[in-house]
Amino acid sequence: MAPFLTASSTWTLLVFCSFMAVSADQRIIRAEPGEEVILPCRPAEKKDVVVVEWIRTDLKSDQYVLLYRDEQFDPDAQSPSFKNRVDLKDVKNGDVSLVLKNVTTDDTGRYECRVVQRGNNRRKRSNLKTNLISTIDLIVQGNKDGGNEDGGNQTGLIVGLSVVGVVVVVVVGAVLMLRRKQIRSSLKSNPPPAEEAEDENMVTGP
Repeated sequence: MAPFLTASSTWTLLVFCSFMAVSADQRIIRAEPGEEVILPCRPAEKKDVVVVEWIRTDLKSDQYVLLYRDEQFDPDAQSPSFKNRVDLKDVKNGDVSLVLKNVTTDDTGRYECRVVQRGNNRRKRSNLKTNLISTIDLIVQGNKDGGNEDGGNQTGLIVGLSVVGVVVVVVVGAVLMLRRKQIRSSLKSNPPPAEEAEDENMVTGP
């Protein structure tokens, strides 16, 4: 007979199952400023979508990223920072993924997609309860010019130091060549005795 699960193993199994359930509905999407991103959201049931609410959890409760109802968008309930930048991918076919254009670092945050489908709620329209379909953590990093500012400064510093190094080498080489020519010219005009000349040649070279 197989042994029963211990308390610790049961707890581990429950935590693992809970983690898997959360991971199935929650995603992390990374982007760079200026890009267009799609935050996925599609109900499992193939029924007509009546209401779509896209919210960001750090915004005021009465401000939506996007609100769709009565087969049209409601711009009056939308946060000003998202006006003219968001759309639904294909709401007629049940794909209510959020299309977010020209993202900035200010768009970083947690987004939730809530949906009401036809036939899921028999309550009055004003009391319809939305169902949470997906949760997306959007992370926007970098800048429009590509890379980050620190990386750009480091690159500029490296290039500057390289140029300075080349200039120093050229100047030092020119000074040494000029000095060598002066020594040779001085030796030709005032030749030293034979022994000194031999010593001098050994120092200066040919």
